Amino acid sequence: MSPESFLIEADWVAPPGIRVVVTQRGGGLSAVPFSSLNLGDHVGDDPAVVLQNRERLARVLGLPRQPQWLHQVHGIEIVDARDDGVIREADAAWTDEAGIVCAVLTADCLPVVLAAADGSELAVAHCGWRGLAGGVLSSSVARFAAPPQRIRAWLGPAIGPAVFEVGAEVREAFLAAQDAVWHSHIDTAFVALAQQPGKFLADIYALARIFLQALGVQDISGGGRCTVTERDLFFSYRRDGVTGRMATLAWIDPEQAKQPLT
Repeated sequence: MSPESFLIEADWVAPPGIRVVVTQRGGGLSAVPFSSLNLGDHVGDDPAVVLQNRERLARVLGLPRQPQWLHQVHGIEIVDARDDGVIREADAAWTDEAGIVCAVLTADCLPVVLAAADGSELAVAHCGWRGLAGGVLSSSVARFAAPPQRIRAWLGPAIGPAVFEVGAEVREAFLAAQDAVWHSHIDTAFVALAQQPGKFLADIYALARIFLQALGVQDISGGGRCTVTERDLFFSYRRDGVTGRMATLAWIDPEQAKQPLT
């Protein structure tokens, strides 16, 4: 099995030494409805098979260490990633150590990778709408030594704006999360459904960009996929209910770390 058969490489100008990949749903051992490269150990799949999928991923990728898996709770906490096998409760992980692998699991929520432009540090955040509105990106950016202007962001596969239907409470949560100067920007990310009063289509990619820009991060890439409609490539909780999880992995390559920008 080649990495190209089940992985997506981040489409950005990566800082030196930074590696970022997202798994697809194929290439693993899980049975229906988790077929087949399910990496989530909390969705009802056979734990032994999930472990085999994780080991297969690490082997094929040649990961320098086992990823820092998280117990994600749709919150805003960020932890320093470790390779001690402890699953920490948080929705983001940060490292400035080469070879430490940060990871988040998603199946419609938005994975956001942040990296210092010189490749010296990185973070990966799990952004469901609650965590995004709550401030998980703020927590993540604040963990960096680099100023926001020197941070690059990449938005991984998530539910697309044509299918992310939400209620008015979601829009209100985002409006409440930003000061008035950003309200007009927030409103552009919601389209009212004429036939369903109080319902909107939300653009989680646009919302993430608005939050990142408000924090001072301007170099933002990615954000063009849809986990719901790209059925053959991605797991989608919104589409299928019981399903697996993809992983977004990011690490500083020990062999290439801290090389000068070209």
